Amino acid sequence: MPERNVRSEEVKHKQRDVDERRDLITRLSRIEGQVRGIRAMVEDDRYCVDIVTQVSAVQAALNGFNKELLARHIKTCVSQDIRDGREEAVDELCELLKKLMK
Repeated sequence: MPERNVRSEEVKHKQRDVDERRDLITRLSRIEGQVRGIRAMVEDDRYCVDIVTQVSAVQAALNGFNKELLARHIKTCVSQDIRDGREEAVDELCELLKKLMK
């Protein structure tokens, strides 16, 4: 494995199957396109309400991405950690939920 600038104990990894990775990347690509569209609207001096509407759509898309990723995380990573006796996964999940609910 190639050397990284960050120590391996600080960076966790999760193996994703091909379909999961593809679905997540597709969602992110769509969001990326939406953000580029917003930039183009600003460059084109489009009406503020139209831009705000598009920003709201991006936020909704990011929220949807987060919900999907969180659900997959709970169903795979957290449940596996609990089965393996790593109860700290629940604490990590609780901290994550606190951050999301700000």
